[in-house]
Amino acid sequence: KNDATFLMNDVEILDEYHLYRLDRKKLETLIHTFFENARANITITDRFGKPITPREWFMVPRHIIEEAISRIQDGTIINYKYDADNCRIVLSQ
Repeated sequence: KNDATFLMNDVEILDEYHLYRLDRKKLETLIHTFFENARANITITDRFGKPITPREWFMVPRHIIEEAISRIQDGTIINYKYDADNCRIVLSQ
């Protein structure tokens, strides 16, 4: 709770996913890139008074996260993008 990544607050884990045979760094990059247009634009002050802009938070409904995880697992995520305006995953053109 004393970390800016967690918005200087307690965090409740809502879901947990087990993905196998994936590079963790590449997975994180994929998720950040896929949901980039839904990234929360937040600036907070850390415990030393320094302004911090966490990059780990996205405004995405849970059912969309579940769909994205499913598409990562089956490899089809590369054919889709996240439409933040309509809160849905759509085919890329």
